[in-house]
Amino acid sequence: MQATLLAQGHHVLCAMRSPPKGANARLTYIHADFTQDTDKSLWLARLRDVDVVINAVGIFREQGRQSFAALHTDTPCALFAACAESDSVQLVIQLSALGADNNADTPYHLSKKAADDYLARLPLRAFIVQPSLVYGRSGASARIFKTLASMPFSVRFGKSAQLVQPIHVDDVADAVASLVRQPLPVGPDGGTARRVALVGPRALPFSDYLALLRAGMGLGRLRVLRLPGALARLIARLRIGMLDPDALRMLERGNSADPAPTARLLARAPRAPASFIDDPDAERVRAKLGWLLPVLRMSVALVWLATALVSAGLYPAEQSYQLLERTGVPPELAPLMLYGAAGLDLLLGLACLLMKRRRSLWLAQLGLIGFYSVVIAIKLPEFLLHPYGPLTKNLPMLAAIWLLYELEEK
Repeated sequence: MQATLLAQGHHVLCAMRSPPKGANARLTYIHADFTQDTDKSLWLARLRDVDVVINAVGIFREQGRQSFAALHTDTPCALFAACAESDSVQLVIQLSALGADNNADTPYHLSKKAADDYLARLPLRAFIVQPSLVYGRSGASARIFKTLASMPFSVRFGKSAQLVQPIHVDDVADAVASLVRQPLPVGPDGGTARRVALVGPRALPFSDYLALLRAGMGLGRLRVLRLPGALARLIARLRIGMLDPDALRMLERGNSADPAPTARLLARAPRAPASFIDDPDAERVRAKLGWLLPVLRMSVALVWLATALVSAGLYPAEQSYQLLERTGVPPELAPLMLYGAAGLDLLLGLACLLMKRRRSLWLAQLGLIGFYSVVIAIKLPEFLLHPYGPLTKNLPMLAAIWLLYELEEK
């Protein structure tokens, strides 16, 4: 959005939790933290010489300090209250969500609606923008949807229509920029707020949207597995990925609106989902890695867990002690080395499954497997020529872990 505003000649001030270094003449960054900046006075100081405020902060699922109450309601309300007292702010644009209305019944929509309603009561010129699903090539939800579309089959949860009306992020940015150029008239109470739905050209079932993304990546027809509603609700309780009971309720409710207001703002038809994919080859690879990498990571974890189980008792301990002795381990230290190694393997397997940042973990595994392989090759050379290849199979294991290391997000 900032690129669109800059291209139209605006000066942009971005409030961020971790502002990057450097800025150009018309782009400035300041520090702000929506998890805790609920004091109106903090925002008043930041709003000096600001004409238009655009609030685009939002989360889909609560995590740690990032709660719906703080990010969607409390801090935005403090910001809006400061805007009402500011001498410079002329317009507020609140990016809410389609569905944040009187029928809202999930914490996500209700928290958005609370801030929307608060803004609507203030003596401010304001637009409350309510987009449907927003597609951005690097957006979190778009990455998940492309991953789902690239899998061997998709799952349809329940029998409801599950209508969505996806809109491209560039169209959202252009629509918001158009609103900046269209200040609202002042109402009798000194202010006015208008709700604006931003949607794509047509509503379609969610599975059809995935099919369009799949076709855009050059992957052919989407196979859909239909699950009964009761089973869908049971699976949603597992909270896998973006799916949870609230997400399922929002999906079953639908997410669509009249596209005419969006077209008027853009002075053209909004971009169709069939044209969302700009680089099919690159996006196909990235989408497939979205589910193939977790499969690879779980496979590596299972190898460590299985090795721990075998070392701890399934394989005869006496034979393990003999192998350790041949590598130079004194007999009195053999039990400690055997069960210590089994414990380490267990920890590595659990770390593969539970750690969120794993770059150091992959390096540790590469070093450990490399060390084991060299020692065994020197001290127990018969394993090099074993018909089952217990040592040579470390080569693809090392390659897999190196791939996980290279593709791990920094």
